[in-house]
Amino acid sequence: MPTKEEFIQAINTGYTFKGEAVQIGAAVFDGEVVPEAKILLPLKTMNRHGLIAGATGTGKTKTLQMISEYLSDASVPVLLMDIKGDLSGIAAMGASNEKVVDRYQKLNLTYAPGEFPAELLSLTGKNGVKLRATVSEFGPVLLTKILDLNDTQGGVIALIFKYCDDNKLPLLDLKDFIKLLQFIGNEGKAEVEKLYGKISTTTTGTILRKVIELQQQGADVFFGEKSFEIDDLMRISDNGQGMISILRVMDVQDRPKLFSTFMLQMLAELYASSPEEGDLDKPKLVMFIDEAHLIFQEASSELIEQIETIIKLIRSKGIGIFFCTQNPMDIPASVLGQLGMKIQHALRAFTAADRKTIKQTADNYPESAYYKTEDLITQLGIGEALVTLLNEKGVPTPLAHTMLCSPRSRMDVLSQQEVDTINAKSKLVAKYNVDIDNESAYEMLNAKIKDAAENVSVADNPKGKVAKEEPTTFEKIANNTVVKSMLRTAGNGIVRTLLGSLGLGGRSRTTTKSWF
Repeated sequence: MPTKEEFIQAINTGYTFKGEAVQIGAAVFDGEVVPEAKILLPLKTMNRHGLIAGATGTGKTKTLQMISEYLSDASVPVLLMDIKGDLSGIAAMGASNEKVVDRYQKLNLTYAPGEFPAELLSLTGKNGVKLRATVSEFGPVLLTKILDLNDTQGGVIALIFKYCDDNKLPLLDLKDFIKLLQFIGNEGKAEVEKLYGKISTTTTGTILRKVIELQQQGADVFFGEKSFEIDDLMRISDNGQGMISILRVMDVQDRPKLFSTFMLQMLAELYASSPEEGDLDKPKLVMFIDEAHLIFQEASSELIEQIETIIKLIRSKGIGIFFCTQNPMDIPASVLGQLGMKIQHALRAFTAADRKTIKQTADNYPESAYYKTEDLITQLGIGEALVTLLNEKGVPTPLAHTMLCSPRSRMDVLSQQEVDTINAKSKLVAKYNVDIDNESAYEMLNAKIKDAAENVSVADNPKGKVAKEEPTTFEKIANNTVVKSMLRTAGNGIVRTLLGSLGLGGRSRTTTKSWF
């Protein structure tokens, strides 16, 4: 049986780093918190990504909040995906209470309440900086993956982008894209087929239905101008702290297609616009994605492959991504294998399927001489977790049952008045919350169609003559020379008889005379 001294030695050896590190808690041995066994988080490996998992109510969101605070103090900008709305409190001063005091006494640390510089972001433009991107910025490959199209349909998407480039048609929002689909299937079909080859109307119809499905999840509010600039996520506050950008997506959590669309575009844009950095002493940006299963639950295999590729490559740009979810099995294995840090809060075993998941989860962690991982996962208290991460050489640290520090900021939501105050002071709200509808493909194509219609009309009537109305049957009869001669000879009686046979006998004599 290992001794307490051996345990302390093993933890301190495993969690000692050369570079800057922050303490997130202390290890537990034989049910007792050991303050000397400090669990440190090295900033240098925060670009190796990570996972924070655990059942509802076990404290995983507060862990996310606590780590974000330490990163901000270390001048590392943070992006938080706030699904439930309870992360906004990071912008307000925390408060001590009996539970917090007891926790910090066990950790042999001092609780110091604090507040952190925050920017509130929104996909819908409500209560925050409005995030938008143009269709052009997505590009044909990413848009094909988002719409879950096959190779043939993806080829049509590429053709649309090519046509827009060749004809200088800005592709900004979804109405532009829909207009292009309609145009190449109708008025512009002959022109497009002459330049690029035949296009099936069935294919364009299928793509259109996919776009409408995306629209129904509210994508219209996301596509358009002004595009959000990634550099605005990597700001440092006036007092040297990393800015914490909180994307509040409470109003889109029931629209996973929109959420995954945004996330993939954000990751792709971060990767494309950030230069290669190599091994930095600390990351340029760390992103925490709460309720991460929303990204994957409707994702196609191509979309998951795209996310996996970005996760693999983006760490060399100095960007770390952390997924926060209830069940680690929510994350595809191909992505889970890329996550260097794992913080596992308690899981509950109510069914046979739950027990199977717990066993699979335990198998993902390093073996420990101090814990029986499969049993311990179900016994962890609130604010406790199993922790392992990569050291500066890329070697996993020993698995540690950890009593975690609590957040120093408010562990609750901001009031509407506090939200309004933050937005009123925000430079980004003034920069992005302006509706812009520049002339783009939609307007240009409508004008092109109108001009074409007018040109056809002129070609049919080159001198601009006003076409005479076709005479009615009665007028043709009345103006006939023979009929006129008969009428002059026979008089009004024949007129009445003739008109009667035509069903027009009800006219008055005065009216009849007026035709001659």
